[in-house]
Amino acid sequence: MLMKADPNPLAAPATDEGMPMSVKIRERLLAARKRFHANDNIADFIEPGELEGLLDEVEVKMQAVLDSMVIDTASDHNTADTARRVAKMYLNEVFRGRYAKVPTITEFPNAEHLNELMIVGPITVRSACSHHFCPVIGKVWIGVMPNEHTNVIGLSKYARLAEWVMGRPQIQEEAVVQLADLIMEKTQPDGLAIVMEATHYCMAWRGVKDMESKMINSVMRGVFLKDAALRREFLALIPKRNMNGN
Repeated sequence: MLMKADPNPLAAPATDEGMPMSVKIRERLLAARKRFHANDNIADFIEPGELEGLLDEVEVKMQAVLDSMVIDTASDHNTADTARRVAKMYLNEVFRGRYAKVPTITEFPNAEHLNELMIVGPITVRSACSHHFCPVIGKVWIGVMPNEHTNVIGLSKYARLAEWVMGRPQIQEEAVVQLADLIMEKTQPDGLAIVMEATHYCMAWRGVKDMESKMINSVMRGVFLKDAALRREFLALIPKRNMNGN
């Protein structure tokens, strides 16, 4: 006897009552053979209302972490609600880019056939390293070389896209590649250049505790990769005082 395909692949099985929310979401991802690494977005596999259930689950497990750290949250007024605050911070704020769909971006045709270099930045970005969940805070500069078919988006939209990508546990080298892929998809330019400079608090707050070290990396696509003169122009136009944090 043939089984009818489930019209809603995200629907939870009828026997999942009492199953942790994280398990339900994980099973959907596994069934779809989708990756769910720390810096992946999984919003398409979360149904309306389920994020609240996931938040409750994270709160319970965060409370267990505090208990294991021998913190008396029952009588310590400073940590009484810490588990809930941390759960909300992770899911609704600093790692929102994992659980929220990509921001809606209005795109306009390049009616004037603009084909000159455009640079946006510095855009302040905030993330966390996926190794220690310590903050990564820095700035991003984006260079776009449009063509007559390029989709034009508002300047603030570059910041929204950067915030969405960075709002996950990241390593900087992968984050700028994800951002480049997203902007290329949205705008279809002849070339794209991204430079990111950031302080990693896994070095500043722990470990070697070096407050001065920064990481700078770049991604070049299209004509920026092929044309050394254009690449030099982009890098020369990034204000040195901002690159140095002064």
